[in-house]
Formats: sequence, C-alpha cells, structure tokens
Amino acid sequence: MDAVKVKRALISVFDKAGVADFAKELSGLGVTIISTGGTSKAIRDVGVPVLDVADITKWPEMLGGRVKTLHPCIHGGILANRNDQSHMDTLKELEVEPIDMVVCNLYPFSKTVKEGKEFDGCIEMIDIGGPTMVRASAKNCGSVAVLTSPSQYSPVLEELKASDAQLTLKRRKLLAAAAFLHTAEYDAAVANYFSSTLSAEGEDIKPVEARFYEQMAPLRYGVNPHQTPASYNKILGCNAPFTVLNGSPGYTNLMDAMNSYQLVAELEEALQLPAAASFKHVSPAGAAIAQPLTPVLEQAYEIKAGRVLTPQATAYVRARNADPMSSFGDFIAISGIVDVCTAEIIKSEVSDGIIASGYEEGALDILKKKKSGKYLILEAKKDFTPPVNEFKEVYGVGLAQKRNDTLIKPELLKNVKTKTPIPDSAVRDLVVASIAVKYTQSNSVCYAYDGQVVGVGAGQQSRVDCVKLAGRKVKSWHLRRHPKTLALKFKEGVKRVERTNARVAYINNDMTEPERKIWEQLFDTPPDMLTEEEIESFMKELTDVAISSDAFFPFRDNIDQATKVGVKYIAQPGGSVQDDTVIAACEDYGIAMAFTGVRLFHH
Repeated sequence: MDAVKVKRALISVFDKAGVADFAKELSGLGVTIISTGGTSKAIRDVGVPVLDVADITKWPEMLGGRVKTLHPCIHGGILANRNDQSHMDTLKELEVEPIDMVVCNLYPFSKTVKEGKEFDGCIEMIDIGGPTMVRASAKNCGSVAVLTSPSQYSPVLEELKASDAQLTLKRRKLLAAAAFLHTAEYDAAVANYFSSTLSAEGEDIKPVEARFYEQMAPLRYGVNPHQTPASYNKILGCNAPFTVLNGSPGYTNLMDAMNSYQLVAELEEALQLPAAASFKHVSPAGAAIAQPLTPVLEQAYEIKAGRVLTPQATAYVRARNADPMSSFGDFIAISGIVDVCTAEIIKSEVSDGIIASGYEEGALDILKKKKSGKYLILEAKKDFTPPVNEFKEVYGVGLAQKRNDTLIKPELLKNVKTKTPIPDSAVRDLVVASIAVKYTQSNSVCYAYDGQVVGVGAGQQSRVDCVKLAGRKVKSWHLRRHPKTLALKFKEGVKRVERTNARVAYINNDMTEPERKIWEQLFDTPPDMLTEEEIESFMKELTDVAISSDAFFPFRDNIDQATKVGVKYIAQPGGSVQDDTVIAACEDYGIAMAFTGVRLFHH
C-alpha cells in the first residue's frame, strides 16, 4: 500500500513542543485526534476536539499512569495490516478502528540520570507504553506513520496538505527508520544505566556501552582513496560541533579541523588572546597567539613594511611561518572571527581549508573564491560541549576513555624544580608549547618563543629524537632571520612557495648537485652560502626559548640537545626515576624547569 490516508491519529508525547499546533493542523485536514493525559489537555487548550484513550479502551488509566495505551483496542488498531483482509475482518468483528498515525516521543530518561536522581526516580522515567506504540507502528509502516520528533511535524504536514491527507510509503519508511533508532538509543541508555548501577554496587557485570550516530554526509573516501565507503557523523541527539559553509570536507580535513580548533580555543581561553594554528596530518606545524611582529619577522614572513595586521591575522601569520614548508596545504584554525585582513593573508597561501568561530561577510566572500570555489570553510560552534567519554574502534576492538579535558593554564607551571625562576613571558611560551603538544601525535615536544611555536617534533618513538627533530626546525626558523637569508635576491616571477623552499634549502645546505643546479636557477647570481661559523655565531644569539614535552624526559640527553637551540625554560610532567638527573642537567645550564604533573599523550 503506497499512499495511506490519515483518518485517525494517536498523539501522546512527553516533549510537547509544537504538538498542539500540529494537532490543530491535522484536525483541519479532517483527522480524528486520540490522546492521553497532559498531551490531551494541551491539544484541547487550542480548541481541538480530542478522544481520550480511555474512551476507546473503556478502561481508565491506572497505576499512576503506568498503564494507558497498553490495550488491544489501541494496539490492534495500530498493528492491523490493511492489506490483510483477515486483519481487517477481525477489527470489524471486535469493533476496533484502525489508527493511521502515531505521534509519540519518550520520557527523558538520560536527562533524569544526568540530574543525579536516585534509582526509584530514574526507573519511573523508563517509558513502557511509548516504546511499545512506537515499535508497533514502525513495524506496521506499510499501514501506519509514526512520528517521534517535533522536527518531523513540518515535512509531514507539507505532504499531507499536498495529497489529501495521505502519506507515501517512502515517507512512512523514513519515519519508521527514525523510530527504531529512537527506541534503540533509548533502550541502550537504560541498559547502560542498569549496568553502571550494578557495577557501582560491586556486582560482577560487564558494562554495556552504546552510542548511536546520525550521518551528516558521505565522504568521497576515508584516509586513502581505496577506503570506501566513508562518511562523517554526529552523535544522535547531539548537535554537531561545526557547520559547513563552503566546500566538501575530507576525512583528514575533519581530523585536522576537530583537533586544531580545540587547540586554538584552549589557547585563547588560557592566554586571553586571539590564537591560530596550522595543521597537517592531525598535528600542528605551527600555532601562535597574537603578538606584534618585529620588523625582522615582518621581512622573514614576507609581510610588506607598513602593512597593518589585525590581532587575528598576526596570530595566523605567526602560526603559518613556524614551519612554512610543513604548512604547505595546511588546515587552518582561527579562535575568533575571521576578518578581512586575515582572509587576505590566507588568500595568498596554499591551504586545504579553515575552521573558525565565525566570519565577517567580506572575509567569507574572499575565502569562498579559493580553490575555484571549493575551499573548505567550517564554522565552529563555540557553545558545543563534547561528551565526557570518547570512543575509538581499532581492528574490531572498541576503546573508550574520558576525554582529555585538562586545561593547560599558567597555574600549571608553579611547581618549579630549579633555582632559576620562570618569568611571565616564559610562562606564556610554555603554555603555548604545552597546549600544542596536547594536540600533537605522541611522542612529541614543542619549542615556543615570543608567543608562537617555532618547532614541533611529533610521532617519534624516542623522546630525544623528538627534541632533535623539533630542534632542527627551531634552527631553520631562527636562521630565516639571518641577514644573509633576508638578503637573498630571487629572480622576478619566482613564486612565494618556491622562495620559502629555497630559503630552507639555503639554510640546510644539504642539496645534491642536481638539486643545487635547479636551486641556483631561482637567482640571477647564485648567493654565497652561510658558513658554519656564521651559523654558529647567529645561533648563539637565540636564547629564552621554551620547550614542553608531552611526557617526562627519561635522560639528561634531552636537556643537552635542547640547549643547542637556546632553551632556557622547560615544562614536563615529571615522574621519571631520572628526575633528579634531569633537574641537575637543568642546573648545569641555568635552565628553569617546572613539573606540571600532567601527561599529554595524544593518539
């Protein structure tokens, strides 16, 4: 049976948002309304005639409302298959009229549990009649429509008005699918509650974990092109943490977006300044807060002299230029509102997408033109609250943990273990570095200076390798400010990306002969290379650098290596059997070190 004309609707809801107006519209279409209790009153109050369930069952509500609709006169009317003549004959014989629509949403069980009510209070919020009606009508979707959310009222009414109060089979199937998902989520919440209660009482019962997702959109593929199908989903019953304003996201884009936005939001909260991050493959290439650029940095970052940058633009310029080679094709995170100035900076960079708290209209227009109109633009919802627990599935095993919601703030750095104190400027840089490592693939360390990341060492099995890897990036960052690097004269027409890569090649000076020949073609005259003496002398000028580690330093070699790039301030969790040795190494170099007591592994 494709189209079903709705003649009788049973409405019994806990969430009464919009239900009275919906019932009024149904009544105007000639639909008889059946209802119970508070729902019946809400509908009568807008002047709609209502048949009480008790008038149909000839049986009053009983047991304090526990039994209202559990009756053959109700469920027979719902479950009768209109295509089965024997069903219809039985209804006629027993004087039971068919029910063509059921509108029902359930008691808010999860909300009651979150409010901390005792066991007796919680079980009173376990709906019995509601799920029974919902499941019955969803099963019989060939003959009955079932609505379980106020969001369904409008599209259903639109279809009813356009088709003489009829609903198609397609619509009824869609509603049935949503109904079964609704009851499955509800039952899972009840099961979780009972298992957690029994576990707390010492019973040997394995907790049941269930979480349901609603697909937001399909993805072209997952991490790799052969990993299809793929999609991104939001937790059922929760809002999504972002809105897509332009473009189509990819799997890795979203991994970068969700991690990078958390980083910049936490930076802004901790230091009360606009923040930005440049992400690649789920780790930051750079991150920064809004600190004014020096003339030398303006030149090194190719900001034209005299150009005025807004604080938000300054934060991104710093983040992008921590490691510009790694930031090529980055995903950008902005803590605040993207203004036109920031959009103009981003316009000239090669980037895959951006997430921010909002966008000025002019800025959005600029960004929408990137990548031939396909640039990915996400708007984060600042009021989004993530679930307390997070889940990951690996090779058929579901892993669950409490989300890492520890906030990195200056107060975390008060436990100084060395004679040398930590000034406020260093506290700021240690906070920047610590928040960056919190969202970097472990093992990781991060160097920071003057409010920005200057080197990240991510995903290494050996911590000292993290220190060395990130240290090489610090060296490269600092030598980009060397007078000879700043004075490099490129041929007319050499692109920005080529200039960036050429400067790094100049600093590293590890090119093969074929590489060098190609590199020299970027200049009218091949430049004189930096000598070892010039490099060593210039590196000695770099001091007061901060470094943070996501876990304790197991040996003093980490400290020895960090001093090569001007480190004077360290933050680490502590807790190693070698802590005393590491502290002694800091004293040898006059380094100040704080133990945070918080490990920040990220996988």
